[in-house]
Amino acid sequence: MILQEMQKAIGAYREVLRLVRRLPKDSRLYYAKYARENFVNYREIDSNDPNALQELLQRTYNHSLWVLKKYSVDQSAADRLKNICSD
Repeated sequence: MILQEMQKAIGAYREVLRLVRRLPKDSRLYYAKYARENFVNYREIDSNDPNALQELLQRTYNHSLWVLKKYSVDQSAADRLKNICSD
C-alpha cells in the first residue's frame, strides 16, 4: 500500500512538471521550483490519516488548474493529473 501511494505521489509530481512545460518560458523555473518545494515539504504525511494523501493530491490538481487558467493554458492538459489524483 505504501509503495502504491509513493508511486501515485511521484506520478503526480511528474505530471505537474509536464504541465509546467506548457507555461510561458519566463514562469517555468518558478513553478518547477515551487512544485519541488511543495512535494519535498509534504513528503511526510500523516500515515494515520487515510485521507491525507488524497487531500494533498486534490490540492495539487486544483492548484494546477488555477495556474493553467492564470496563463490561459487549456485545462484539459491536466487530464492525466486528474486521473492520478482522483484514483
